[in-house]
Amino acid sequence: MVESLADKILRQLDHAAGIYYRLILVVAPAGEGKTVALLDVQDRTDAPLVNVNLELSRRMLDLTERQRALELPRLLRELVSKSEGEMILLDNIEILFDVGLKQDPLRLLQGLSRSKTVVAAWNGTINYDSLTYAAAAHPEYRRYPMRDFLVVSPEVTG
Repeated sequence: MVESLADKILRQLDHAAGIYYRLILVVAPAGEGKTVALLDVQDRTDAPLVNVNLELSRRMLDLTERQRALELPRLLRELVSKSEGEMILLDNIEILFDVGLKQDPLRLLQGLSRSKTVVAAWNGTINYDSLTYAAAAHPEYRRYPMRDFLVVSPEVTG
């Protein structure tokens, strides 16, 4: 029997509790079931599920582009710290990659994961020893070494 993506996430929660950055990235291209898996985990754990694009957009609506870049880390921290419990589920994190906001999305997520377990949907791929976001020619393209976070994907867990 094939293990569901939600089951893979739940299985990694124990591993996350024992590491410095309690960050689990659910990595798959768009349309591969990350949101459905996060909804399933939410139902099974009562952890809050946050649509990051929606919530940050609301909070940054009246800010200038420069203010948005400066305030985004604080607004994201507030969003996560307001949630109850030891875990938060983050979906639709694409705003963190916006070139105009000048952020390092992985570093932001790692910082959040020091105070509680963060499970975030990541639109990208795993290539041998690296994690990517977007296609190489895309302005929002990012590539990170596979360290300091756990990965769950439809085909890989590790």
